[in-house]
Amino acid sequence: MGGIFSEKSDVFSFGMMVLEIISGKKNSSFHYYEKELSLVDYAWQLWNESRGLDLVDDALAKSYSAAEAMRCIHIGLLCVQYHASDRPTMVDVVSMLIKETHLPQPKQSFITCQRQPQAGTSSVNEVTLSLFEGR
Repeated sequence: MGGIFSEKSDVFSFGMMVLEIISGKKNSSFHYYEKELSLVDYAWQLWNESRGLDLVDDALAKSYSAAEAMRCIHIGLLCVQYHASDRPTMVDVVSMLIKETHLPQPKQSFITCQRQPQAGTSSVNEVTLSLFEGR
């Protein structure tokens, strides 16, 4: 988001892709009813409410292991954590996918943190709209 590219950018992208595959939805076109929730926000909300399986695409029609789906969601959320230093490396991600090891709890997602106002700050946004018309 800030134009800084690193290995952890790839991890973030991988996590986003995992969440998109599981949900069957693209982050760029995801809208949860009338709320302004991104796919990551929605996944994070479900995770915190212990309803992670609600993220799984209905088209999968129970043709998946609930434990494996939850593990993939968990790994996806670890990859999209706000601070790049909190995200696992890709080597760690592959290891998490292969081995049944204990996973750390994900911290707040990147997008959710970006939307939270900081205490004591406010902003006024002025928008200028231009209408282009032919002669």
